[in-house]
Amino acid sequence: MTDKPADKTADKPADRTADKPADKTADKTVDAMSFEEAMAALEQVVSKLERGDVPLDQSIELYERGAALKAHCEKRLKAAEEKVSQITLGEGGAAKGMTPVTGL
Repeated sequence: MTDKPADKTADKPADRTADKPADKTADKTVDAMSFEEAMAALEQVVSKLERGDVPLDQSIELYERGAALKAHCEKRLKAAEEKVSQITLGEGGAAKGMTPVTGL
């Protein structure tokens, strides 16, 4: 009988990355994302950071990406708010038209 090293993979949980849908925003630049895509990506970043199971270097990269995503979301939201504020109301409060937005 030979002493074989124990199979260490038997104690580890199975890698479930194949079960998860691919992150569609991982390869997309932040500026190319819609507001909704950036929010979803930001939520993923926050989730990974909150778990605390990523190495320090990756945590720093995630934090930087999160900061860029947050700034992008704020910019997109501000632009949307400015567009909404330009809607002109007619009699009875119904939307009558749009005033051209300047400075965006």
